[in-house]
Amino acid sequence: MNEPVFGLVVIGDEILSGKRADKHLPKVAELLGARGLALDWARFVGDDRPRITALLQQVFAGGDIVFCCGGIGATPDDHTRQCAAAALQRPLELHPQARRLIEERMQEMAREQGVPFEPARADNVQRLQMGVFPQGATLIANPYNKIPGFSVGDVHFMPGFPVMAHPMIESLLDGRYAHLHGRTAQLERSVIVHDGTEAALTPLMEQVEAAHPGVKVFSLPSVDHPVLGRHIELGVKGRGAAVDAAYAALKAGLVRLGARLGTEMVRGQGSA
Repeated sequence: MNEPVFGLVVIGDEILSGKRADKHLPKVAELLGARGLALDWARFVGDDRPRITALLQQVFAGGDIVFCCGGIGATPDDHTRQCAAAALQRPLELHPQARRLIEERMQEMAREQGVPFEPARADNVQRLQMGVFPQGATLIANPYNKIPGFSVGDVHFMPGFPVMAHPMIESLLDGRYAHLHGRTAQLERSVIVHDGTEAALTPLMEQVEAAHPGVKVFSLPSVDHPVLGRHIELGVKGRGAAVDAAYAALKAGLVRLGARLGTEMVRGQGSA
């Protein structure tokens, strides 16, 4: 069985303009990592229907497990539901269970405000649009305010609000995808290299990666670290004993080059 591939789509002009800082990418990576899984890719797109539709066409055709955050509301700048339907070439329809949940929420709001619930009132009718999904969609429960998200296959759509989206993603990971936990857990081993240059270290990196299939070599240079100053964190990542063998080869190569080495680090599965 192939390893699962997880992706993230974040939708909204407010992210691209900088009005709001994205909180989805680091949190989704954290949620996956805590379960021995990894985020393979992420895409950001503004509130533009043709671009959203084109991206979702690729997503649906790709077969990955994808979390999409943003744009499922009922205001004119929310396009995700419509674009998902267009990408799937399916009609939109009011999901009956979503309707019940939205009406329950509206009734709660009316009680909180001390006013009667008027389902035919224009704003309440408009709120039902938040339950209009592509035909055949299933619901994702929203513990924050009951307004559901929706799934089509392994593509899942949540609101852009982190307080809603993140618990919804977590519930999917611990429910529908619980059997995948630990499937893509990786181990990283690295060392700080002082005064080195990536150009000088590249041949060694290429040799180690070529000699150890399934292991990736990485280089994270820093030019202005407040404590370490100019340095490179050089390391390897992968699964199982192959990581230890590759790291041993990397470190031996650095010693041969006369590199000045600093702190060694271990992250991920098996780390302290």
